[in-house]
Amino acid sequence: MNEEMEEIPEEFWQGVEQFNQRQFYDCHDTLEALWMDSVEPEKRFYQGVLQIAVALHHLGNHNWRGAVILLGEGMNRLRHYQPVYSGVNVTQLLNQAADLLAMLQQVGAERVADLVQMEAGDRLASTGSLKLPTISKAEEGSQSLS
Repeated sequence: MNEEMEEIPEEFWQGVEQFNQRQFYDCHDTLEALWMDSVEPEKRFYQGVLQIAVALHHLGNHNWRGAVILLGEGMNRLRHYQPVYSGVNVTQLLNQAADLLAMLQQVGAERVADLVQMEAGDRLASTGSLKLPTISKAEEGSQSLS
């Protein structure tokens, strides 16, 4: 599926920065506005990233069920955009999200609070063993969606 893609707007990269700074609620607001005004194939891509951000927000609130469901849904939406889409290393994001999902499924809802601690606001802090996904730009020359 090698399609000409629209230029990804600056707001998307603002959302990526918020995501990587663990500002998941702000990321949600930024990406939701883009998602609602977009068309395919960008619409599904934005929604997948948005769902992973919301999953991480739920995790920060110790909402295991919300985190697990939205991680799975976001991963499912993004799998068709591998390995790279619009400058984003989608495969890396999916691998990190899959690792987190597996850990959450292994730990279960009863022990999710043991894994996560909150710091001020919507920022999520890890206790050391919890590795949260990040969004990385693809290296120059990487193949785009194929």
